[in-house]
Amino acid sequence: MIYIDNHSTDANFNFALEKYAMYELDIAQEYFIFWRTSPTLMIGKYQNPYQEINMNYSKQNDVNVVRRITGGGTIYTDMNGWQFSFIVQNPSTNKIEFSKYTKPIINALDNIGVVAYQSGRNDLLIDGKKFSGNAQFHDNKVSLHHGSILFDTDLEALVRALNVEDEKIISKGIKSVRERVTNVADYLPKKISSIEFRDVMLKFLLEGMETYTLTKKDMKRVNEIKQEQFDTWEWNMGKTPKFNRTKEKRLAGGKLNVCSYVEKGVIKDIQFYGDFFASRNIEDLRDVLCEANYEKDSIKNKLIEVKADTFFYEIKLNEILELIL
Repeated sequence: MIYIDNHSTDANFNFALEKYAMYELDIAQEYFIFWRTSPTLMIGKYQNPYQEINMNYSKQNDVNVVRRITGGGTIYTDMNGWQFSFIVQNPSTNKIEFSKYTKPIINALDNIGVVAYQSGRNDLLIDGKKFSGNAQFHDNKVSLHHGSILFDTDLEALVRALNVEDEKIISKGIKSVRERVTNVADYLPKKISSIEFRDVMLKFLLEGMETYTLTKKDMKRVNEIKQEQFDTWEWNMGKTPKFNRTKEKRLAGGKLNVCSYVEKGVIKDIQFYGDFFASRNIEDLRDVLCEANYEKDSIKNKLIEVKADTFFYEIKLNEILELIL
């Protein structure tokens, strides 16, 4: 197994690096990567980001959103969390098996005095609390296992970045998360930095491994994959399954209920209900919004273009936008 030395904190680049190692790198058949990212929400391949993520919080706080090629749930990670990837080309079996890849992580933690164990389908726990989620991808050419490690991650940011905006629910969510989720740093005999944690983990994990440093040619190709796939709206948002979203709020101009039907990240139908007073034909507003990307800037530009606030009595453009999203 070859360790790929990688210091990028861009999740999009790191997912592209995984794909490059899976299908194009030919220096070995097995690879290991240990990496971290700036604040990022990694959504599962089959998830709907609009139902999993607090989009407003993410944009306001520069939280990156990227879709994985693996299934499973959404995870939040930051510079005080770590990710690990095991890649096996031409595997002997395509069977999903988590323990084969989580065991080295458990052993490395045990080596620094932290007792961890696998629980359920794909989680790692300490003292009954989750600190790691894992996911896998398989085809007839390659197997990928990657997992997360909460080392000293901001758990409040984790809760706020998920699909909750009500402050009362957030407060309950933070309390609940602290009861179910934990950071490895809380169980270490002495306080160490995130980088020191990486170093002690790698000292154990890399025993017997060779290290490979990416060449300029490698970096160029990884960045191409990043731009072609993981940077694109089509991959991250456009793969969203069909869904209906309904939001309602009592405003100065009356109650407004907005029902959006979205397919592949594009508004296919949208209806406005309520006890508001309409100043213009609401069907004209619907027609303008249909086929718009279900994304804040795209929708906002459409609303500005058609002067959406003039359709309703005492209902502002930003209030309409909030109820669509």
